[in-house]
Amino acid sequence: MLTRRHFLTLTGAAGALSVTRLSAQRGRGSESTGPPPPSIAALTSMRNRAKPITTDERRGRVERAKKLMAEAKLDAIILTGGTSLTYFTGIRWGNSERLFAVVIPREGNPYVVCPGFEEERAREQLALGPLVHTDVATWQEDESPFDRVAQGLKDRGIASGRVGVEETTKFVFADSVSAAAPAAHIVSATPITAGCRMLKDAHEVELMRIASEATLKCYEAVFKALAPAMTQNQVGRLIDAGYSRLGFPGFASVQVGEYTALPHGSIQPQAIREGTIIMIDDGCTVEGYQSDITRTFVLGKATDKMKRVFDIVHQAQTAALKAARPGVALESIDAAARKVIADAGYGPGFKYFTHRVGHGMGMDGHEWPYLVKNNMFGWEKAVRMMPGMMFSDEPGIYIRGEFGVRLEDDMHVTESGAELLTPQSPSIENPFGASS
Repeated sequence: MLTRRHFLTLTGAAGALSVTRLSAQRGRGSESTGPPPPSIAALTSMRNRAKPITTDERRGRVERAKKLMAEAKLDAIILTGGTSLTYFTGIRWGNSERLFAVVIPREGNPYVVCPGFEEERAREQLALGPLVHTDVATWQEDESPFDRVAQGLKDRGIASGRVGVEETTKFVFADSVSAAAPAAHIVSATPITAGCRMLKDAHEVELMRIASEATLKCYEAVFKALAPAMTQNQVGRLIDAGYSRLGFPGFASVQVGEYTALPHGSIQPQAIREGTIIMIDDGCTVEGYQSDITRTFVLGKATDKMKRVFDIVHQAQTAALKAARPGVALESIDAAARKVIADAGYGPGFKYFTHRVGHGMGMDGHEWPYLVKNNMFGWEKAVRMMPGMMFSDEPGIYIRGEFGVRLEDDMHVTESGAELLTPQSPSIENPFGASS
């Protein structure tokens, strides 16, 4: 799914970038010269703490998907390139105009449809994953891959079955499968893919905990290295260097002053000044799992208004955390944080707190479900909070023309309540506590 950070990375390429896609992702070194600041140099790799997802774990996910298919009366699901494909199969495959699809039927063997020239690469990845006895149907450049999908359904006796298509699949692919298999009922696979992915097991939680810890370590090291007159791109390079030393690819969105009142920032060039609010947002990736953390702070002395707004946002974040527990309606978490902000004079509704309080997290920075009234997808309306769900907890107050404050930590729902994976920011002038 297209996440906010990926969107900002893509759109920022056209101008002066306020969001820096880090060189750890692009395979390029930092543009800075000379030794890194002491706080960055003190960071050490956390790579050895991150254990990859195993084939047995992925096999369990496939079995869980089949159980959900039975409950939803689906006969198969179709996965194309993206995080759901990786989640279930371990296969990493980009989307292009050429169809690569994995079809997992509720009963019988899965099968793969891939371009003929990609067969060897596909078989290499299949051999490392959980899909045993998998058929591979290839197609040449002058043939229809959708006929191969339709034939596979027919071979398994489900040519007229209900087939779920993963939500990020290109429309042209889903539409073409429908045309090639006119008796099939093509529906959304989201109840299956999200039904599995929105509940994290202990291993997934641990990977996200490591990602959150690494992000906070990077932010703190950068905070200690900041100086007046630095631009947001220079700060981005510090974050680049920090994640490089920590051993994980990451991203950085850096906003300064009045631009912090825009939740996702601005492309305008910005420079740090003492006494001006700074907002750093986004996270890193650990074995495919994301963190998403925001810290808002001031170098030097904050105004009384800045401190007051920070305290209100801090209280709202705490209120959302306390409201989160198994069985509650997802919208009630947003309502708890929004009430604190509105009662403090920054209401009503979305006037100053302009976005939802949180989004689901996992392999995508934004994924199901979402903490807001009138949730995005119809199937989610009946979903209540369950142990194993992971969300951002990120209330904010945005005062246009002045400044904004957002505090974001990642929240894990437990059997009895919820926990943040990182400590809350204690103050606007001392965002990382005593060690700052």
